[in-house]
Amino acid sequence: MLRHARELLAVRSPLDAELIVSEILGSWWGHRLPDGDVEEVIGEALVDYACAAGTPAALALLTGMAYMGTPRQAAKAERAALELMERGVARPGWADHVGMVAPEGCYVSRDVFGDQDSVICTYSYGGTDRHALVVLVDRNKAGAVQPKGDAFAPAGTGRPPASGMVRDAWVSSRVDKLLDHCRREGRDNPLMRFEQLDPRDTKALLWSALDLTDGTDDPPVNENFGTYHAFVRARVDILPPGGRLPQPPVYGPDRRATIAARFLASDEAEGLSDRSAASRCADLIIDYGCAHDFGRPLRVSPVKSEMFLLDWLPRKVLLSPAEQEAVPHVLGAWIRWAGKRTGLPEEGIRATLDALWDATAKFAEAYRDPSAFGLDRALVDRLLPDGDLEALPRRAFALPFLSGTHRRSGRHGVIDLSTLDPADPDDRRVILEFEHPGAGEEHIEAHERLTERLWNGEPPQLWETAQALLDVGYERHEILHRLMDVLDLRGDDPEGLREALRVLRHEPPPE
Repeated sequence: MLRHARELLAVRSPLDAELIVSEILGSWWGHRLPDGDVEEVIGEALVDYACAAGTPAALALLTGMAYMGTPRQAAKAERAALELMERGVARPGWADHVGMVAPEGCYVSRDVFGDQDSVICTYSYGGTDRHALVVLVDRNKAGAVQPKGDAFAPAGTGRPPASGMVRDAWVSSRVDKLLDHCRREGRDNPLMRFEQLDPRDTKALLWSALDLTDGTDDPPVNENFGTYHAFVRARVDILPPGGRLPQPPVYGPDRRATIAARFLASDEAEGLSDRSAASRCADLIIDYGCAHDFGRPLRVSPVKSEMFLLDWLPRKVLLSPAEQEAVPHVLGAWIRWAGKRTGLPEEGIRATLDALWDATAKFAEAYRDPSAFGLDRALVDRLLPDGDLEALPRRAFALPFLSGTHRRSGRHGVIDLSTLDPADPDDRRVILEFEHPGAGEEHIEAHERLTERLWNGEPPQLWETAQALLDVGYERHEILHRLMDVLDLRGDDPEGLREALRVLRHEPPPE
């Protein structure tokens, strides 16, 4: 990294220097360490190393880190830079101008579907080195990620609610040409819009999206995003404060039912023959929009339709055969109905329907009914009283004796295990006692705690770790005990538990 910093001695522009420093800081962005914070273990150690080196390149790097590092890195870097200057180390020519940048204007180029925004912020150094920062905010992938901590911050927490995630960023020095292109596209393309934004609201939007990206394990960002991460945060930070994101509307059960009833009574839904299946599918479309599209059940787009049909439904929802048959047709009627209600241009409705019909043939392959694998439907219904198809493998892993097909009898004393409800904690206790005859109270209770977490999928990393250990050859019973040990040590510390599970996932294969 210090050798890389030698490039800072060859540039004259503070913009070029800041981009180089951002690239260096981005070399460890997104990485996780089993013990310790990567920004401290690497970033703060780099400050100490540069200070000890005492070279002009080291001072140049420290100067940039004093502006672009984390608060702790910046404070350490500033002290170290002052120390090197007192020793007489030469400063780069751009040092007096780094960070002396001011915002000029904010704009957005967005599609009419609401899938993604290209947010454009322009800056200059007192009228020179004018440049544009372009940040891509995705509103589809954001609803599908697993954020850590409070990445989806509610109102009243002092942080704006998440309404998208940053997936890419880049810088252009051809500001006027970029803005002219976006204006023409917004004027000539019926599926695009271009408008100016209030810089205060832009700051709220970008902080929210950055927080969600930073708070997500393995976020779906462009491979070069880390290079610009520090630069983006520094540029967003100098936008004026005071902006707010619009709060997503609240859709309670009554409001959702009203929307579904209006849709089913519409002309667009008139041709749906199986009204019961259509009603269930409409409920699922609304639930998906409320829970995974930031409270926008009426929004329709090609990407959203494909994600609903080919990703979310096959992964999350147990459908009956009639519902599997009906869902593409119901979604088509919904696109026509909701598109008109939200003012989507006719070209947008046609494009969304085209994407739906392209995805319909793939849906039959993507949606794998458990019965296709020989699983008894009655057993599946007992394991999935909530219809959460994604939970089936982890619940079957936690409670493998429900079917009575194990080499031992499917009875526990006078109790027929096939009559027990695995969603009931008392019945789960009986099932676990059957699996562990003669085990003590403390051991059964440890299994109960683990089974409850696997049943609920909390945290998601618990099942991910179990699968990783299965993949490298560990037996189920050994995996259960390793997970119980982690829960006993870190079960009351959510962040500590995630870190311990991350370490456990990288266990070497058994000998």
